[in-house]
Amino acid sequence: MFITKKHIPRRTFLRGAGVTLALPLLESMFPALVPSAKAQSTAKAPRFVGIFNPHGWEPGHWAMKEGALSEFPFILKPLEPWRDSITVISGLDATSSMPGPGETGGDHSRSAAVFSGVQPKKTVSADIHLGTTIDQIIAQKYGQANVLPSIQVKCEDQSSLATCPWGYSCAYVNSVSWSGPTKPLPFEANPQVIFERLFGDGSNAQERAARKQAKASLLDAVTLEVARLNNSLPATDRTRLNEYLEDIREIERRLSNVARSEEASPTAEVPFGIPESFTEHINLLWDLQVLAFRADITRVSTLMYAHDVSMRVYPESGVMSGNHPTSHHGGRPAILEAWAKINRFHVQCLTPFLAKLKSTPDGDGSLLDHTLIFWASNMSDGNLHSHKAVPNMFIGGAMGQHKGGRHIQRTGTTANLLLKTLHMFGIERGSIGDSTGVLSLG
Repeated sequence: MFITKKHIPRRTFLRGAGVTLALPLLESMFPALVPSAKAQSTAKAPRFVGIFNPHGWEPGHWAMKEGALSEFPFILKPLEPWRDSITVISGLDATSSMPGPGETGGDHSRSAAVFSGVQPKKTVSADIHLGTTIDQIIAQKYGQANVLPSIQVKCEDQSSLATCPWGYSCAYVNSVSWSGPTKPLPFEANPQVIFERLFGDGSNAQERAARKQAKASLLDAVTLEVARLNNSLPATDRTRLNEYLEDIREIERRLSNVARSEEASPTAEVPFGIPESFTEHINLLWDLQVLAFRADITRVSTLMYAHDVSMRVYPESGVMSGNHPTSHHGGRPAILEAWAKINRFHVQCLTPFLAKLKSTPDGDGSLLDHTLIFWASNMSDGNLHSHKAVPNMFIGGAMGQHKGGRHIQRTGTTANLLLKTLHMFGIERGSIGDSTGVLSLG
C-alpha cells in the first residue's frame, strides 16, 4: 500500500528576516491514515472572545420579550442575520461592580469586575487586587501551546489617563483582563503594533522603518519559503494558503494607508498608527483577530470598545456628542435617542467580525461554530449608573456548547454567567468571584 498524502505539523511556520509566520489550518496537516471526519474533528479548537461594552445601554431601546428571538429591538437590530447564533441573557445583577458597604460613587472605576466577578479593592497604591478573569482562565487551559496565550486589544488609547477618581487605581479602568488578582494585562490600541506582535516581526525599529519606506511587505521575507511549501501542497491547500497570505497583505495595505493619512494630516488628534475613523480602526482589530484564530496564533482575545468615562465621538453613528455625556441624557428625548444610536452603532460594528468568522472554514465547521463571543457590560442603564438587570450576550457555537436563537431572563449575579462560561469550556470550577451557582441556559 502506498500513502502519498503528506502530513505537515499544525505548528509549521514560515520564517524569514525578522518574520515568523504561522500557517492557517490546511488539509495537509491531517495525518494520511486518519479518516477525514475524525481528522477534522480533532483539528477543532475552542476560541473565546470577550467584549467589554462601556457604560451600559439605553434600556428602552433594548427591551425585548423572553423566548425565541423574533423581533429584534432597535439597538440589536443589526444582529438579525445571526439570530440562530445569539442568546441574550438579561435580569442578572453585576453585584461585583456595585459600591461596597458604606461607599458611594466609583461606578466607572469598577468596570474591571465585568469578567472576574470580584469587587476591586479600593486603592490608589500598588496594592491593587481583583481576580483572574475568565478569558485568562480559558487561556491557561487552551492557550499555553500557542504563540500567544491571549491578546488584549482596545479601540481607544488610554495612555493619557494618569489619574482616576473615587480613590481607585487606574488599573481597574484600563484593563478588564487580569492574569491574576494583582496582574492587569495591558490592552493595545495600535493595529500596527498588534500586527507585528502576531506575525513575529522581530526586526528592529530601523529595519521596520526601512521596509515601510521601501513599501516592502512583511511577506517578502518569506517568499522563498512560500514557494517551497506550495510545491508540496495539493491545489486546495495552495488556494487556502494564498487566500490567507492575501488577507495579510491586504491588512498591510490598510495599515500603510493609515500611516500615509497621518503624514498628510499631522494635526490628527489620535496617536500615530491608529485610524481616525472608529469603523476603520475596529475593523482592523477584528480582521487581525480572525487571522490570529485562523493561524492558531492565539485562541483567546478580549476587546474593549472604550472605558466607561470615554468622551469619544462616533460621527458614523450620526451623533456628534461624546459617549459618556450622551449616556447621561436625563430623560431628554433627543439625547436619549442619540444614546440609543451610539449603542446600535457599537452593535453594528460587530457584524463584519461575525461575517468573517462565519465564512472562515475551521475543521468540520466555521470559526463562528467553534467560538464563543461574550458581549458584556457592568451596567444596564448608563444614565442611572445602574448595575441591576444587566443584559449580556453569547454569540457563536462554542464547539456545540451553545445553542442560540433565544432571549432568557434570570435572576442572581452576573458571576453565575461567568461560571457557566467556564463550564462551557470544560473548566469545572465550583465558583468564580461572587457566584452562587452555575447559570442555567435551559
